[in-house]
Formats: sequence, structure tokens, C-alpha cells
Amino acid sequence: MTTLKSKLQEDLTAAIRGRDELRSSTLRLTLTAITKEEVAGTQARELSDDDVQKVIAREAKKRREAAEAFGQAGRTEQAEREKAEGEILAEYLPKQLSDDELQAIVAQAVEEARAAGAEGPRAMGQVMKIVNPKVAGLAEGGRVAATVKKHLAG
Repeated sequence: MTTLKSKLQEDLTAAIRGRDELRSSTLRLTLTAITKEEVAGTQARELSDDDVQKVIAREAKKRREAAEAFGQAGRTEQAEREKAEGEILAEYLPKQLSDDELQAIVAQAVEEARAAGAEGPRAMGQVMKIVNPKVAGLAEGGRVAATVKKHLAG
């Protein structure tokens, strides 16, 4: 068993013992998603820590989107719960890049793409190919794409 998955299970046990309903239900759902991922496909497999992290990131994104949808629908109680669940999951993810750090990485990638002959908005794909490996797991894709677009337009 991977260290991240076992840490989730240990934290789940602690949350159940501490009668922390929010944390225990969030961790249960996340562990279920991890198990589902392990048995998906033609044969069962053990997920690496990176794979487990991707599942947690996907679950955290679902919580953010649900919180936004509930907020827009005026269902603040559900929105707050989804936000709280997202914060719990964020504890298990690497720290996200700040806007300044992301800007610096994108600016460097834009320069690399320009050196390779890519110009203007059509260079988006080439810049994203350079940026994505550097920011994998550290910044959300939509945020990265928006920053790249801003750099290419400006």
C-alpha cells in the first residue's frame, strides 16, 4: 500500500474515533474513489503516490465546482460544506504555486517558445507543452491556460 493511501486510512480512523463527521465522510469518499481507480480497467492494480495524488486532486476539484454551483444556486449551507471538504483534501496535496511563481514559469516558457519560432496566440500549444511538466500537480490547468493566454496576448 502506498504511503499516501495508508496516511488517508490512518487519518480516517482518527477522524472516526474523534467523531469528526465532516473529515471522516470526506476521507471515506476519497478512499472509495482511490479504490474505484485501482479496480478500473481490465485488471486491478496498486496506485502509486502520484496516482493517488491525482485522484485526490480530482476529488478536490469536484468539491470546488460543487461549492461554486451551490453558491450560485443560493444554497450556502451545502456550498460551505463542499468548501470545507475541499480544504480537507487540500491538506493531502502539494502546496499550489502562487500567482507570481506561475507567472515566472509561464514567462520563461513563452520565451522558450519564441526562441523556437512560435509567436502570438497560435503558440499556446507549444507553451503549454513546456509549462505543463513544470507545474503538474502544483497549479490547476485552467489557471495555467489563462496565464499563458494573458502572456501571449500581452
